[in-house]
Amino acid sequence: MSLITVFFIALGLGVDAFSVAIGIGAVNDKKSWSPVFRLATAFGLFQFTMPIIGWLAGLTVVEIISPFDHWIAFALLALVGGKMIREGLEKESDEEKADQTVGLPLLMLSIATSIDALAVGFSFSILKTKILFPAVIIGIVCFLMTVTGMIFGKVLAKIFGKKVEVFGGMVLIAIGVKILIDHWV
Repeated sequence: MSLITVFFIALGLGVDAFSVAIGIGAVNDKKSWSPVFRLATAFGLFQFTMPIIGWLAGLTVVEIISPFDHWIAFALLALVGGKMIREGLEKESDEEKADQTVGLPLLMLSIATSIDALAVGFSFSILKTKILFPAVIIGIVCFLMTVTGMIFGKVLAKIFGKKVEVFGGMVLIAIGVKILIDHWV
């Protein structure tokens, strides 16, 4: 498989991570680069690992998960998105907002944005394509797209303020709905 083909596959897989990163970047009020690199590293690692798991698992795991993988992704994105909307609609308080780049929210978002990569890894195994090089490219591209999305989200937050938090939550839910629709079409 050519580098350009792998690059375009990586871009396709990274779009969800980029979109989620915009929403998270918009609501993350930390002034450091730590949240950006945590999210980008988690998304990049999951996008690197999932094709390898799919490639190794072959039909076993993919056939078990594929009937409902879209529901898993939707549920995870809807949970985090709903929480962001709720927090965006609440009055400002002295409490610090929950950081979506640590703990369970980070894990849920990482899984939700990388489930498609599992199927891609499976398809690579069917094509008898070696997986390590494509997985590395997919992980790096996802990392870079996530960093870009987080930065773009922070810019949007400066322009639009607290409204962006509600918008970011709506974007996460919309991505989940898109995943459902793509699976049905």
